[in-house]
Amino acid sequence: MKYLCLVYHEESTIDALPKSEYDAIMGEVLAYREELRRGGHYITSSPLQYVQAATTIRVRDGRISVTDGPFAETREQLGGFYLIEARDLNEAIRLASKIPPARLGSIEVRPIKEYPSA
Repeated sequence: MKYLCLVYHEESTIDALPKSEYDAIMGEVLAYREELRRGGHYITSSPLQYVQAATTIRVRDGRISVTDGPFAETREQLGGFYLIEARDLNEAIRLASKIPPARLGSIEVRPIKEYPSA
C-alpha cells in the first residue's frame, strides 16, 4: 500500500538553524531516503519551496480565483513529502517516525486512495 508522508515544520525554525545543524539534518534526510530505497519502501520525495512561493486557486461557479500563498494560515507549513510503500499503516508510521524533520515539526501519514485502472 502507498502512503503519503507530509512533512510540516515552522519555516522560521528552519531559518534559525545554524548552517552546520541544517547541513547535518539534510545529510540525515539524504541518508534516510537511501535507507528507504534499499528497504524497498521509497517511491519519491521532495522538499517544497517556502509558502511565499505558493499559489492557491479556487473554482466557484465556473470562475477561477487565484491568491498568493497557502489556503490557510497555520503555525507549521507544508515543507515537503515522501511517497512510500508499506505493508500497513503501522509500518508506514514506523517509517515516517524516522524522517529526520519529524524532530523539528510533524509528519502527517495518509494512505493513497487507489482506483482500479480502466
